[in-house]
Amino acid sequence: ALRSFRISASIFFFYRLRILSIAPLKPKYSAAVVAEHQKHSTKMGIKSILLWRILPGITLSVAAFLGYLSQHELPLGLFFTIIIPLSKGVPPPQIFGHGKMKGTPEVPDDFLPQPRPKNELFVALPGSGDLMPQNGVGMCCRPTAYDDELVYRSTLWYLLLGGRHIDGAQLYLNSKAVGRGIREAMRRGVKREEIFLTTKIFPTHFGYESAMKVVQSELEDLGLDYIDLLLLHFPSSGPLRSPCSKEGKGPSQCRKETWQALSESVNKGLIRNVGVSNFVVKHIQELEAMPDVAPVANNQISFNPFVPEETMETVEYCHRQNITVTAYMPLGGLHQRELVYKKLDGLSTKIGKSVSQIMLRWAIQSGCAVIPGTGNPAHMSENLDVYDIELSDDEMKQINELKYDAKGFMNMDTSMLE
Repeated sequence: ALRSFRISASIFFFYRLRILSIAPLKPKYSAAVVAEHQKHSTKMGIKSILLWRILPGITLSVAAFLGYLSQHELPLGLFFTIIIPLSKGVPPPQIFGHGKMKGTPEVPDDFLPQPRPKNELFVALPGSGDLMPQNGVGMCCRPTAYDDELVYRSTLWYLLLGGRHIDGAQLYLNSKAVGRGIREAMRRGVKREEIFLTTKIFPTHFGYESAMKVVQSELEDLGLDYIDLLLLHFPSSGPLRSPCSKEGKGPSQCRKETWQALSESVNKGLIRNVGVSNFVVKHIQELEAMPDVAPVANNQISFNPFVPEETMETVEYCHRQNITVTAYMPLGGLHQRELVYKKLDGLSTKIGKSVSQIMLRWAIQSGCAVIPGTGNPAHMSENLDVYDIELSDDEMKQINELKYDAKGFMNMDTSMLE
């Protein structure tokens, strides 16, 4: 990283030195020569600025940024903590400091745990038999998910408002703040055995020894004795290397070694359940074929009415194999939301629930758990208030058929990964 920075800096200063070295002194010229020179300068001005000033500056900035990322244990995670806030016009807390971002309000000191949702639904995980609430909160992919103070408040608000399912990941770089929120909720009266915490290991840390270290580091960051569910975040990391791949092992072998380590962690009581995320059928079957390991308890994937047939096949396979499914992006992508709100406005008025609540209920009735991400306490309460309705067969069909009107849905296809 330092070497790349030095090289880019050298290039930049070389360009600047070149500009100085070719700049002539100012002798006295005739008016005609000066005019011709000014005409030529006007034509070449923009090109010269781009070539000798802006381009070197961009090169230096990109090299410095990449160098900064490469020094981190999880460069991709650090990249997201910076880019996602910037994309919304918010200064990244990772650079400018935590606790300065506006968003999730403070939790009053005297605010105590509220009742859990009425008629709350759960799915039973194979192996342990643990019950996972079908409604949770995701701690990712919004600016407030990368400010430690707001993550702490979000976690605490959610647990005190009656929610119990928290979804995090190693990649999100906010486990310490999530753990702090959980521990404060416990101090205020929420029982640890009621809380269901999910986290994930990123493929750049696949491998037996590396996975064992991640389990320990996540437990230390969270400040907890055990993790309820730990997932393999993706089947592989593509061109990004892991300790396992650096030993010359392929993606399949690295997944298996990681699964073996997590299975042993289950036996030690450090993890209650293990699962996968963004896996297709072939990746799941690979783990199911391993002897004497923990069962695949969960597959967390993008699931909504707009997903392609391949994703539906994966969901159906999981249901047949008694593998629970957690759905993220239950409303679809940004391009689909306008359609969803337009098509379901009448149904929303009819049953007295928001379109978002209807879509969450659709996913739950489709047999999935949901993890909508929000740092807003009002939205948390609204998202939890979906257990007192049940969509009819015709209403479920109406939502299922939204896909026929949708355009431009982009789905993450991991079937191409080895």
